[in-house]
Amino acid sequence: DAGLPEVPVFLRVVVSQEPKPQNKKNISFWFATGGAGFCLSRALALKMMPIASGGRFMGIGEKIRLPDDVTMGYIIEHLLKKPLTVIDQFHSHLEPMKFIRPDTFHDQITFSYSRYSKDEMNVVRIDGFDTRIDPTRFLSLHCFLFPYFKFCPR
Repeated sequence: DAGLPEVPVFLRVVVSQEPKPQNKKNISFWFATGGAGFCLSRALALKMMPIASGGRFMGIGEKIRLPDDVTMGYIIEHLLKKPLTVIDQFHSHLEPMKFIRPDTFHDQITFSYSRYSKDEMNVVRIDGFDTRIDPTRFLSLHCFLFPYFKFCPR
């Protein structure tokens, strides 16, 4: 479709562990895109505290020079050596929303949207409100999932 790249929700990234050229070391790890949301168990959060609490999370992000969701994956997968679990019901703006089938909408945990271009949106395919009123399709999706609200078309 329109030559747009399809990027999976969970991306493999390579980062430099040390900013100094003589100490550079390539590593790879998974991260969960913040746009899709992610969950941490209490046990994992407690294991992260010595590494990431008290402003240390921001320090790690600045050191590896990557966004917060990637920093989270770096801490969990690289520093703590704990694998992230892929859950297909979390959806990021990085994946094409049009492939989520309406018959599975009730089973999903999160949805997202983005704009590919001025004229093309990355949104779920669903009938409902006019796209001028509901360009993200979230209002239409809400009414699909919860049709008893007064503002939902019948």
